[in-house]
Amino acid sequence: GLRPLVSTEAPPIIFATPTKLSSDFPVYDYAGKNKVPELQKFFQKSDGVPIHLKRGLPDQMLYRTTMALTLGGTIYCLIALYMASQPRN
Repeated sequence: GLRPLVSTEAPPIIFATPTKLSSDFPVYDYAGKNKVPELQKFFQKSDGVPIHLKRGLPDQMLYRTTMALTLGGTIYCLIALYMASQPRN
């Protein structure tokens, strides 16, 4: 007669070694204290300082460095475009 296409037997176990459950391992708390509520209060204060400068000197230095590099890159691109537009003799 006709046989079914799918085998009715269970497939053999490939990995016979027992596995450990996740509850067998010790639990470590690497996250530490949740600082999110404190940071939300800090950043939502209405003190007139923009959000990207709230943390003081490090934020100011990053902001000023970014602005200087942006301005320098813009000037460099404009000079390169000017030089590229001039024909060579």
